[in-house]
Amino acid sequence: MTSKYTIMFKFITTAILIISITISSCKKDFLDVSPQGSLTEALFPQTEADAFLAINAVYGSLHNWSYWSGGFPILDIMSDDARKGSNPGDAGRLNLVDNFTFTPTLTDIFPWYSALYQSVKSANVVIERIPPIEMDETLKTRYIAEAKFLRAMFYFNLVRAWGDVPKVTTVVADPDLPRSPKMEIYNEIIIPDLLEAINNLPEKNDYNSDDLGRATKGAAKTLLAKVYLYLKDYENASLYALEVINSAQYILESDFSNAFSLTGQFGIESIFEVGARPFEEGPLLGGNQFANTQGVRGVPNKGWGFNRPSLSLINSFAADDIRKDATIIFLGETIDGVFIQGDVATNDITYTDDSETDTLEIECYNQKVWVPGETTVSEWGYNIRVLRYAEVLLIAAEALNENGNSGDALFYLNQIRTRAGLIDFTEAEQTLLRNEIIDQRRFEFAMEGERFYDLVRTGKAPEILGPLGFIEGKNELFPIPQSEIDLSGGAITQNPGW
Repeated sequence: MTSKYTIMFKFITTAILIISITISSCKKDFLDVSPQGSLTEALFPQTEADAFLAINAVYGSLHNWSYWSGGFPILDIMSDDARKGSNPGDAGRLNLVDNFTFTPTLTDIFPWYSALYQSVKSANVVIERIPPIEMDETLKTRYIAEAKFLRAMFYFNLVRAWGDVPKVTTVVADPDLPRSPKMEIYNEIIIPDLLEAINNLPEKNDYNSDDLGRATKGAAKTLLAKVYLYLKDYENASLYALEVINSAQYILESDFSNAFSLTGQFGIESIFEVGARPFEEGPLLGGNQFANTQGVRGVPNKGWGFNRPSLSLINSFAADDIRKDATIIFLGETIDGVFIQGDVATNDITYTDDSETDTLEIECYNQKVWVPGETTVSEWGYNIRVLRYAEVLLIAAEALNENGNSGDALFYLNQIRTRAGLIDFTEAEQTLLRNEIIDQRRFEFAMEGERFYDLVRTGKAPEILGPLGFIEGKNELFPIPQSEIDLSGGAITQNPGW
């Protein structure tokens, strides 16, 4: 095993020992489940070794398939970047996601919501239970800072998806907690947690090879810059983005595809990613099912084939944008010596009606999750890139433009365009530059789950997603799972329109 897999192995295998503490039954409210097994909340953690297991369990929660929008890439499917994918008969309910006709009882929503709160609970174990332990104080401080970063990330995902959510900051939570206003979540959890993480985490280059994948000062600053971007606090968004840029810890990969390839794992562009052990099918063995869910279906058999790039995305790339070929796998391609034939149960071309004159979609796949090999096994070794330096540059560009500093905004934007093989953008008028930055976010982060949220936060969703079924005043947020509303006895209320 090479050194870059060592920490991944530790994160997952040690987490098994305390999974009974952090994971709750899907048959009951996950906020009201007593711990099972020999390691109980009353006894764990007590030692420095326990603390190590506890923080690794928080990272281990990122290997929960449901953590990633319920297992299926529904955030991309709801955007104009992707279609359901797979073959017509598989997970047909995702067509309801594709056209915004799903309901609060959609079976994929509760596992996602629950997985995020399971992750919050595992972070709370560290934050609440490690401080009294007699151990190395520097290590203790770092572990708590790591947990604070991760808890902030979990809550950021919760408020982006559901808005107001229950505020759980203790290991044993009140099962009757109502929803707290999302600004309270931002101001009392997300921002303070990230500020503490910034103060107490090391930079990426200060970690040794055994600690690849742990949270860093740069990751906390990047996430905080992103949080402020969503809050339209452009002054602070640019402040923290520029601090990451000026830290000299990260640069863009010269080859765009390396930002996702095995070569680029924990590389120069990576700010935070979820590591995976290669050739291990199962999250408790260190594998990630994320890429397997989206991998090429048929020949080669790389996965289930969900999340098919849309014609809208395909046709939106400029002719000379190298990101198109690095993002989309087309039938008939040969990649790493493997010929892409596709799925015989899926039409190569699907039309909107029987006249076969208007194309709805073509069979193609997400190349960003490609791992060399011809079986599903290799896909389990895919590292999920959560934060990368390209996003820092585009956050800086967007925030600076909104603050009236178009010159610096163009400088950071054009670093992204240059790598993509495009000429510099020179238009400094604020609205035109704003639209160009959002377009570049689309091309840069296509199939990475960002497009839907970008359209919502910029107010573009009704115009762009309206023709796909998006309803303004409703679909900006997901519905609270109906099972949670029922279990709460009315303490938890539903989002508008649902």
